[in-house]
Amino acid sequence: MKENVSVRFAVVFLGFVCALFLCGFGLWAQTPEELLQLTQDNTAFFTTDFSGKYTVVQEKPGEGKSLTEAIMYRRDKTNQWTILVTGPVKEKGKGYLQSNGNIWFYDPSDKRFTFTSSKDKFQNTNANNSDFAPQYYCRDYTIESAEKVKLGAFNCVLFTLVAKVDSVDYPRLKLWVTENDGLVRKKEDYSLSGQLLRTTAIPSYQIVEFEEKKYSVPVSMLIVDNLRGKKIEGKMQFERTQISISNVSFSKVDDIVYTKPYLEMMGDK
Repeated sequence: MKENVSVRFAVVFLGFVCALFLCGFGLWAQTPEELLQLTQDNTAFFTTDFSGKYTVVQEKPGEGKSLTEAIMYRRDKTNQWTILVTGPVKEKGKGYLQSNGNIWFYDPSDKRFTFTSSKDKFQNTNANNSDFAPQYYCRDYTIESAEKVKLGAFNCVLFTLVAKVDSVDYPRLKLWVTENDGLVRKKEDYSLSGQLLRTTAIPSYQIVEFEEKKYSVPVSMLIVDNLRGKKIEGKMQFERTQISISNVSFSKVDDIVYTKPYLEMMGDK
């Protein structure tokens, strides 16, 4: 009799555990891998060109702010992009070009192209050149963990990602992704040893409709460099870069825009 009771208890307990597991699994509208793929897809525009005005404000504690204005052109399906600096006057005409797997910087003052990389800083700010391009989270990283969390008012999935290739800017990432739309709301970049290097916040997105399709583009991005800063009045303040995006368009851009002659021509104006 006691044996039968024990067996029935074990069966009920096992069923209870399985039910909890299935309920927890059911809370995920999609798997973590599917959500991360959506997040990656949201950063790229493979069926159209993209262009927009970028206003970049760099703030160094104790040194004030500096402003850079630029126009960004992207053709993600061919992995090409061009950034033309339009202000301030002393920087006007400088440009960046990614084509055939290479990134070039053009300075009209000496009319020379110099090789740069995706990891290099854009105009000496806290933004990397790669921050302006699609982000390949699924291709370049493995999911170490994924958990549901709250980030302010947002219901997010917090991903911890570990690089599986050496070409990435940062070997470890943490991503806070809103689970209903796959948009990155916060990102932390880490060294291999686990040191926090940068923090990026993307609080809001603009929805742009083009040819009956809707695209999500950040309104602004705040990048905080957790290594570069100084103490002011006893409090540590870090360098930060605010990037605002406006005048977004998904109309086709002339092919010449993605070439060195275009930057040379615009640099002479």
